Amino acid sequence: MNPISKIRFAALGLAAAGLIATTFTTVNAADKKLSGPVRIDGSSTVYPITEAVAEEFSGEAPRVKVTVGVSGTGGGFKRFVIGDTDISDASRPIKGKELKAAKENGINFIEIPVAYDGLTIVVNKKNSWAKNLTVDELKAIFLDSSAVSNWKDVRAGFPDLPIKIYAPGTDSGTFDYFKEVVAGKKGSIRSDMSVSEDDNILVRGVAGNKGAIGFFGCAYYFENTDQLKAVAIDGGKGAVLPSSKTIESGEYAPFSRPLFIYVNAKSVNKPQVDAFVKFYFEQGPALAEEVGYVRLPSAVYAIAKKKYLTVHTGTHFLDADGEKIKGALPDIYK
Repeated sequence: MNPISKIRFAALGLAAAGLIATTFTTVNAADKKLSGPVRIDGSSTVYPITEAVAEEFSGEAPRVKVTVGVSGTGGGFKRFVIGDTDISDASRPIKGKELKAAKENGINFIEIPVAYDGLTIVVNKKNSWAKNLTVDELKAIFLDSSAVSNWKDVRAGFPDLPIKIYAPGTDSGTFDYFKEVVAGKKGSIRSDMSVSEDDNILVRGVAGNKGAIGFFGCAYYFENTDQLKAVAIDGGKGAVLPSSKTIESGEYAPFSRPLFIYVNAKSVNKPQVDAFVKFYFEQGPALAEEVGYVRLPSAVYAIAKKKYLTVHTGTHFLDADGEKIKGALPDIYK
């Protein structure tokens, strides 16, 4: 089931009214005359937020056609850097090679963080043994260099049961983030996994196999707690489960991460795209929580709005040499 299915739309007007102060105004009667397309593609993790915003926006600007694709973060950027979309959903910052391609094609963009996510490691509901795992145990399960294929080889006391892995496709930012944490720059993730860009397929896969393990964004876990169990992760300071509190604080380490939308700077000149992005700022924080993610600190939203209004282009997450800048979102995004 898609997380947007449980959004309480009747409550959103009240929720949005309590958001942080903004220079934006709600889509007004004149904007109902807006028309034209808003083309979006990218992350399946960010999709529930963007799709929820699009559904709300359609009520305010019914003549605007917003399309939201789910080709994965990498797939979305492939389209975005050649100017094929107005907005790219991303569950990770843009990569150096993607930034280079954008520059070569004359594509400037505005980078906007929209929520926090906690990449969640999940197991079958009947799994009574893997209540917590260390990062080293995740490496034993997921790395290509590991010979582990049975739960009994992960930890003494675990049952003699084959491990079946379900994972996002390699175009997914979720896969990239997981690989970065577990495998690092030089390692590789095993290839004998069942993969899909559709997180709902991964949910069904793990739910249908007692020996299964998988990973995806926390919203899909929160939506399917009746079918799956989350594994508490020990990143070196004790085992922690994903929750709004542990994700926002960074306690759920090393799998807490920000989510983004990237807006083509030229598309800002399209009235329907500009109205949609401003509407995203208004409704996005409440909608992010409605679909199971964690809203960002108000200071980060304020900075993002200022950058959008001034069309401040480029990424904050790569240095001049194209190397990734590491750190907490509020420390990087200034």
